[in-house]
Amino acid sequence: MRNRREIEELRNRVPCSTVLEASGFAIDVKESTRRAVKFRRAAEIIIVTHEGRGWFDPLSDAKGDVFSLVTALESVGFVEGVSRVAALSGYSPSSPAWRDTEGKTPQASVLDRWEQRKRPKPGSDTWCYICWTRALPDAVVRQAVQAGVLREGPFGSMWAAHTDKDGVVSGWEERGPDWRGFASGGMKILFRFGAVAPIRLCVTEAAIDAMSLAAIEGVRDGTLYVSTGGGWSPATEAALRLLLSDTGAQLVAATDANPQGESFADRLRALSDEMSSDWLRLRPPADDWNAVLQERKKENANMESGKRRAASPSTASREAAPG
Repeated sequence: MRNRREIEELRNRVPCSTVLEASGFAIDVKESTRRAVKFRRAAEIIIVTHEGRGWFDPLSDAKGDVFSLVTALESVGFVEGVSRVAALSGYSPSSPAWRDTEGKTPQASVLDRWEQRKRPKPGSDTWCYICWTRALPDAVVRQAVQAGVLREGPFGSMWAAHTDKDGVVSGWEERGPDWRGFASGGMKILFRFGAVAPIRLCVTEAAIDAMSLAAIEGVRDGTLYVSTGGGWSPATEAALRLLLSDTGAQLVAATDANPQGESFADRLRALSDEMSSDWLRLRPPADDWNAVLQERKKENANMESGKRRAASPSTASREAAPG
């Protein structure tokens, strides 16, 4: 057995990403940020944090350092886990190239940074991204802007606020043409859009999907559309429990139609059973609700184009017309 000094050296030398890549996990660059790198292996997900020294499973309470990661993945004891980490000490994992949005960690508080940002307005890069690229209807975007849950981020990106029970901004989801992440120094709780006192609570994994489902349903009365931001933190679970306790709303698992979405749905069902609330699984016919919205927009555009072609007389008909 190695001494404590050797164990500490291994802990600092071998990042969790090394163990994951050696075990067949791959980086999901689109779902990762510099501070939280998401790794996938089939339906399994591990998030690496603390510059590679820490990890957690977003679908359970499992977390720890590189040694606990090995023991969890390989079902071995600590001594064997240390030996396997030592065997990987010469392995170099790949690392994605990150794009800085606004340099290093800002000095201003989360709330100050949020308030300094403009609200999206028609014609801005952010508005075009939300309405054109993401196919959200103007009416839904205007309602979200009026509710104060959207801001313009850098490079035409959108910021979607996560708030606590009192409406105080704790962080925001960042989505743009070539960037996604979460507010540096912020905390994921819930993105909220819709009814204040809901009888129906629709839970999605992204703010874009929450607003997309709202658009598809016509912003249904009595419905609060929320996003967990792709995570399941203690603060998120506490917020959901409080909403169910205060409102008695039906809990609708509107998560993605993929293994991660199904895992989230199972967790929501367990929460619903525990809270004795009504539960429903609402599965998108595409991978997620925004994909559904974009497909519908394309279908409608094709139908309108076909109608215009059918209504327009041909060149030959116009040339042969009398007079």
